[in-house]
Parts: sequence; structure tokens; C-alpha cells
Amino acid sequence: MAKSKVQGKLIGNMGFEMTLDGHRFVTDASEENGGNDLGPRPKQMLLAGLIGCTGMDVMSMLTKMRSKPKDLIIEVETDVTDEHPKVYKDIHLVYRFKGEGLSRKNIEKAVSLSQEKYCGVSAMLKEATPVTYEIVVEE
Repeated sequence: MAKSKVQGKLIGNMGFEMTLDGHRFVTDASEENGGNDLGPRPKQMLLAGLIGCTGMDVMSMLTKMRSKPKDLIIEVETDVTDEHPKVYKDIHLVYRFKGEGLSRKNIEKAVSLSQEKYCGVSAMLKEATPVTYEIVVEE
């Protein structure tokens, strides 16, 4: 089983410099919540991780299918609960593909496989809240 080394070092009021397998970035709270706004919020990073995970899956599969898009933008739409712990609810992904002659069938297969079989981030989030998606293909 592969292990990841993750470390967070306090660098300010609420900011942490994160080191993940040698890669560094900063998370922080907004100024109104006691931070210095040095980086994204940790909860937002979950959504960025979801986009990265499913996006890499989809691009890998579409490349193998020789159906690579010119561009792919993935957006996440969600709300946060009002009460603590404030969590995301009803996460919805919008996959926006651009390119000429794209196979919608291949795109649907790649996205479905990512969401149902390969994307570990999506699988973990689905344990807490529904994760849905839609596909938009533009020439």
C-alpha cells in the first residue's frame, strides 16, 4: 500500500505551510476569521482535490481512447451547511469539454468510470454527501 507523507507547519495566526510528498503550499483562514489570507481554505482544497483527481482520470482515459479534448474545465457547485461542523452538501461537478470531433460516448464513458470506479476523492466524499455531475461538450 502506498503511503503519503503530509506535514503542516504553523506559519502565522492560522496559516500552515503544507508539505505533501515534497510539494509545498500554504492554507490559511480569511482575515475576518483570524487568518492572514495567505492561501486557500482547507475545505476548498478538498474540492480542488476532487477536480484534480477526476480530471486526471478523465484525461488519461480520453488520451488512451484517442479522444483528447482541446480544453477541459471542471467546475464544482455546492453549498455549505449553516451549522457546525460546516460541511459541503450536494456536490455537483460540471465537466466542460471543448474541441472538434469529440466523441460524446467516449467522454461519458471516461467521466462515468472516473466517478464510479477510479476517483478516490470522489469515493471518499460520496460517503458524506451526494456527488453528481453533468457533461457539456462544445465545438
